[in-house]
Amino acid sequence: MKTTFRMEVIKRRFNASDESGMGLVESLIAIAIVGTAITILLAGLSTGSLAVQQTDIRVTAENVARAQMEYIKAQTYESIPASYDTMAPLPEKYTFDIASSSIPGRDSDIQKITVIVSYDGESVFSLEDYKVNR
Repeated sequence: MKTTFRMEVIKRRFNASDESGMGLVESLIAIAIVGTAITILLAGLSTGSLAVQQTDIRVTAENVARAQMEYIKAQTYESIPASYDTMAPLPEKYTFDIASSSIPGRDSDIQKITVIVSYDGESVFSLEDYKVNR
């Protein structure tokens, strides 16, 4: 008798008509929530990746400009219009322009040097410093 009673209790617990499952609307809402969360996550990763790339371009341009400025300062002083040598090789897609100008109202032994670094044709970083004839 105990065995049949247990079987009836088990049948009642696992009777499909007594269980309430998720319906179609609940499933669609759950899928929409998960889809929205994944979209937001991917958008955040994309934005972060672009920010890291822009920072890398700017830091590289700054390092190139500083290295070029030190390279110019190590060269012998030339009078205006000066054409100082450039260092080589540059990282791929980076170029720079160098301009030297005299300072009005000062002697001819000081120059203002400007180094402008561009990445893929777009100006990224500019550095100005002075070179003195010693």
